[in-house]
Amino acid sequence: MSDEITVWANDRCSKSRGAEAILKERGVDYVRIPYLEQAPSRAELERVLGLLQTDDPRVLIRDGEPEYAELGLATASREGLLDALSQHPSLLQRPVVIRGDRAVVARPAEKVLELLD
Repeated sequence: MSDEITVWANDRCSKSRGAEAILKERGVDYVRIPYLEQAPSRAELERVLGLLQTDDPRVLIRDGEPEYAELGLATASREGLLDALSQHPSLLQRPVVIRGDRAVVARPAEKVLELLD
């Protein structure tokens, strides 16, 4: 298992800033991916769902975003949700923190600690 930590982050998100602050105060190095500029591919989304131990893309979706309603995602299929996430990264829950064969959606930010044990 790789010990490298990757954070899908957004500067405007307090949860992203909080998770990154926790990593920094513990001296943990990580790779930061500004997912709004570097949207995860469909394959990467599938991989992360596996790391989250779920098949349901809704765990990664921000259903309060205007695009969620505009795209009619409340009734979308799994495939439709994955397509929407890869094409509209603003729909992605944040931050997603990945370490080896595990990942968390760090909401609250302290959930990142689950990956540090």
